[in-house]
Amino acid sequence: MKLFNSNTLIDQLQANTRQLIATATFLKNEDPGVLLQQPGPGKWSVIQVLEHLNSYSDYYLPALQTGLSKNAPATLDFKSGWLGNYFTNSMLPKEGEVRNKMKAPKNHRPSFHADAKPVIEKFLQQQHQLLGLLEIARQKNIGKIRIPISLAKFIKLKAGDTFRFLIAHEQRHFVQIRNTIEAVTGVDKSQHLNWSA
Repeated sequence: MKLFNSNTLIDQLQANTRQLIATATFLKNEDPGVLLQQPGPGKWSVIQVLEHLNSYSDYYLPALQTGLSKNAPATLDFKSGWLGNYFTNSMLPKEGEVRNKMKAPKNHRPSFHADAKPVIEKFLQQQHQLLGLLEIARQKNIGKIRIPISLAKFIKLKAGDTFRFLIAHEQRHFVQIRNTIEAVTGVDKSQHLNWSA
């Protein structure tokens, strides 16, 4: 499986998270009507996409916090597990686009929202929490600590792969957010920020 220098991996994951924070901060300046508008029947609005991401963080951030509280001294390298690597690669956008469509699990499907601000604020708060957990992870063996996945808790990923998957999933949906805003407004937003991180 893929071998990483642990600190280099955490540096990259923190950089990706900061990019997501920058993009979400940019969204705060968008017209709320645009953020709440669905681009078509059965398609999610920007705020629904963010709520979907928030639901994943609601599960994974406490799970990571619990895992990282264990005594597992840091090692120089992190070797990805085959399942964690597969999950991460299946989520990552390719060349700024999402090619493989997936259906959201029932417990991660968003509801309708009438107010954009609280959803964006929660996303930003969770991303800052994620940065803090990544910093704690520098002092831990992220290959030894295992985190149960949200869909089947008997399946556990290495903490390093859990971070990789969670952030790749967010990057994937920020491509969707960009495409949704473009569909609703007719304006190309790709030049404003690096949406796929």
